[in-house]
Amino acid sequence: MFRSATFKLTAWYMLIIVAITLLFSFVIYRLASDELASSLAHQSARFIDEFPAFSSNGLLRETSELNQGRREILGNLVLINIGVFITAGIASYALARRTLRPIEAAHTQQKRFTADVSHELRTPLTALHMETEVALMDKRASKTHLRQALESNLEETLKLERLINSLMRLTKLEAAELQQSFVPIAVEDIVTDALETAAAVATQRQIKLVTKKLPSVSVMGDRASLSQLCLVLLENAIKYSPAGSDVEISGSRSGDSVSIIISDHGVGIERDALQHIFDRFYRADKARTSGNTTGFGLGLSIAKQIAETHKGSVTIKSRLNHGTTAIIQLPVADKSAQASAQN
Repeated sequence: MFRSATFKLTAWYMLIIVAITLLFSFVIYRLASDELASSLAHQSARFIDEFPAFSSNGLLRETSELNQGRREILGNLVLINIGVFITAGIASYALARRTLRPIEAAHTQQKRFTADVSHELRTPLTALHMETEVALMDKRASKTHLRQALESNLEETLKLERLINSLMRLTKLEAAELQQSFVPIAVEDIVTDALETAAAVATQRQIKLVTKKLPSVSVMGDRASLSQLCLVLLENAIKYSPAGSDVEISGSRSGDSVSIIISDHGVGIERDALQHIFDRFYRADKARTSGNTTGFGLGLSIAKQIAETHKGSVTIKSRLNHGTTAIIQLPVADKSAQASAQN
């Protein structure tokens, strides 16, 4: 589809260039011909004034030289136009590809996103359908069995709800609606909110959350979103860390930006997987996602989108079996905003 669109767009570019080039060539040819005719007429008049006996020969020579000059002008313009058309064709194709490349990438991403969403929705829906159908077909099913089926169905509906909420969150972030509610927020408050939410999971998995000194600065943003950004990275660190290990949270300031650093001593991520971890619905290899680790592969996509909405970034550094370090970098709020946050 995009290949044919590229050729069509190239043809349109070429048509415009050809039309402009031919118009300019016609104008140049007329002006050059008129200038040549005027120059030859002037020279012929001077020649006749000096040598009246050769007046007829002068006129013939003028006509012959004028026609020859016009042919040379026309030939040069043809050669120039051929060069322009060849160059324009190559440039038009390159420009068409450059114009359509982001559209093609967005289209491909949208198709993949739609396919992934369909797959993720189909899994819990299929489980719901099958368990309900089995429970209804078993006429001798006990109350306990039916209760288990209902509890399983409830769990699947909660998965669907989390997926839909995550997708809605992404849509809201892409629409940049959050920027309308940005206020100055202390970095300590962002981390504290995330730690309070992650504490229960950390305790359950026997992970110790170690908080080091954080810079006393504020950033402009939405508190709930920035806390979720920090929470996503904290939960990932907890999820992939062995029991009894530590997850460290620290921070630093460099110029007009502040960094929140979350480090774990877990299984790490393979080098090939690092370039894809922010893709929607992407999960790393089975060794990393096996066991009781669950999710839709949207967490890091949401984290990246939150950071970018706040004009910041998220960087993941990792080595397989050597742990992972996530770095959130955000711009520091100006002094007036920081004073407002402290008051």
